[in-house]
Amino acid sequence: MSRIHKEHLQAGYIFGDTTNEEYIYLPAGEVGVDHPICILERQGHYEDVDLETAAHLIDTLTLRPCSHPKLGKRSF
Repeated sequence: MSRIHKEHLQAGYIFGDTTNEEYIYLPAGEVGVDHPICILERQGHYEDVDLETAAHLIDTLTLRPCSHPKLGKRSF
């Protein structure tokens, strides 16, 4: 499952839980780099996580593709 999540993140999809205000996404500036860094956003606080960790957190936190309040459905 995490391989699919990685590919979706690299395609710009935003995963999240709108009720708990948790989101994970890949910023446009990280597309195509060797070791992309994703953003984990929790209630307005931001943390950098690598792509592997982001895919794991999507599974662990049961995040789903969603619409971000500022970015919309895609991060780029």
